[in-house]
Amino acid sequence: MSDAKIAPDGLTVAAVLDAKGLSCPMPLLRTKKEIGKINSGEILRVDGTDPGSKNDIPGWCERSGHEFLGLKEEDGYTSFFIKKG
Repeated sequence: MSDAKIAPDGLTVAAVLDAKGLSCPMPLLRTKKEIGKINSGEILRVDGTDPGSKNDIPGWCERSGHEFLGLKEEDGYTSFFIKKG
């Protein structure tokens, strides 16, 4: 996905959600639950393998008032970085 927003280096994450191996809608449901555990302004990293998350997570951030900082393609999974609104 060439138009994906790439996360900047050096982000300090408050929490990491391992959603690898989960299929839609579970990564997004778990992300919604996990974001509630961190403070406003903190960053949640979501690691996942579901290709649908590349659309789901940024779209959810836009609708729910959180900032999608970008993603990073890792070896076998993708990391998504979300700043809690």
